[in-house]
Amino acid sequence: MGSFNTSFADGFILVGFSDWPQLELFLFVFISIFYSLTLLGNTVIIILSRLDPRLHTPMYFFLSHLSFLDLCFTTSTVPQLLINLQGRDRTISYGGCVAQLYIYLALGSTECVLLVVMAFDRYAAVCHPLHYTTIVHPQLCHALAMSCWVGGFINSLIQTGLTMAMPLCGHHLNHFFCEMPVFLKLACEDTGGTEAKMFVARVIIVALPAVLILVSYVHIARAVLKIKSMAGRRKAFGTCGSHLLVVFLFYGSAIYTYLQPMSSYSEKEGKFVALFYTIVTPILNPLIYTLRNKDVKGALWKVVRRGRDLGP
Repeated sequence: MGSFNTSFADGFILVGFSDWPQLELFLFVFISIFYSLTLLGNTVIIILSRLDPRLHTPMYFFLSHLSFLDLCFTTSTVPQLLINLQGRDRTISYGGCVAQLYIYLALGSTECVLLVVMAFDRYAAVCHPLHYTTIVHPQLCHALAMSCWVGGFINSLIQTGLTMAMPLCGHHLNHFFCEMPVFLKLACEDTGGTEAKMFVARVIIVALPAVLILVSYVHIARAVLKIKSMAGRRKAFGTCGSHLLVVFLFYGSAIYTYLQPMSSYSEKEGKFVALFYTIVTPILNPLIYTLRNKDVKGALWKVVRRGRDLGP
């Protein structure tokens, strides 16, 4: 078996999906299409949120942050995966692996906190509609968004530091990118102490936000049920229901990966779960949140018509 120094010098080999060579071509095509659509959908949301004055609201401000997060989130892993699936080069340098681990964890942590902020925004809009603009004012929006980013990167710094401080045996990572549970499996020593510290951080960054979101939606559901208009109820449930779907998809996979004991973590299953939250969830966000929304559709057609008018 190699040592930590060997891993440092030679980097790592990402096993990826080489255990299932018959799947690699299908996965390459599937992931290429999904990645392209993710880039397109999230970029459209960011552009529309900037161009259309009707979308200059707290909800779309936070959505544009979510879209930018998803762009970075997928780009931190997918290009490497596509190269891996072609079988050209399955290696990644030590520095590249640490950078990928840090960036991926930072973006994932930021999204965990951002989804709580978005739940708070919906709570204020539904439960306190008359005071919404005074509660969720622009200064608060910018402060909350900045807190999400800073908190996510600090959490990643702590967890990446703890992960890479462990001595590692071997340099084969049974995954398609550098993810923390795989490093814990590769450790040469007992990781009980490190896991305990990480578990506390994960509870704060994953479990606590999930609980806060569910509590906020209990209050939202109560407020919606008091709305007398069926159209008003339908609109409120539609907006909040789509947010909850994203929350369940994102947190469900995160809890599976990061909150179960390492002794029961399966690397093979973990790869497919990771595929879900790195490929599928980021494309669902623009579809669920906005592209089915009347305001966004209106803004999109407005931009398309303007482009036609400017055309030859």
